[in-house]
Amino acid sequence: MNVVITGGNRGIGLALTKQYKARGANVFTTCRNSCDELNNTGVTIINGVDVSQPDSLPEKLAPLMDVDIDLLINNAGVLGRESLNDWDPNTIDYQFRVNALGALLVTQALLPRMTSGSKIALISSRMGSMEDNSSGGYYGYRMSKAALNAAGVSMANDLKPKGIAVGVFHPGFVQTEMVNGAGDIDADTSAQKLLARIDELNLSNCGRFIHSNGDVLPW
Repeated sequence: MNVVITGGNRGIGLALTKQYKARGANVFTTCRNSCDELNNTGVTIINGVDVSQPDSLPEKLAPLMDVDIDLLINNAGVLGRESLNDWDPNTIDYQFRVNALGALLVTQALLPRMTSGSKIALISSRMGSMEDNSSGGYYGYRMSKAALNAAGVSMANDLKPKGIAVGVFHPGFVQTEMVNGAGDIDADTSAQKLLARIDELNLSNCGRFIHSNGDVLPW
């Protein structure tokens, strides 16, 4: 099984990398800058991949152009903390380019390497849910994750006839550097739950927004 994971140098991406490697998968992990912990996993690392830079993606992803991809996990993401009265349009734009457009561009680039039976997992956040939003704030993150969710549903509809299942997943409130260690679930536990949800992903349940605990989330 060939698995491609973006943003695998820390947090959830690194945990997913380790767990798929432990399963015996051939793991190809992309990141902007690798780290010792990732280097020590024994997976194939594709360094220097910045999903916010569309012009560089074809060259950076070229090592994957001879890999038959069974599973693509679009995990790369960034978090800003804008409020209504304290925000920067540049940081909001950057979150859109990484969290939403980046996943779409990576999928488009690697789609020729996927066939019927392949899967695509988008690591989103329930903060992209409008019905679930009861606290406001985090404008760039919420909007970009909502955009990712919209892209995921379109991908699921477009790729289902090709036999490729697309799922949108919330990992939980994970204790990572992105949230300064806050959270109620560690990255390894989140990754374990996400693996179970991705295992369950198929053409009959694709295009849904699923919590790592299995709950269906509102859009």
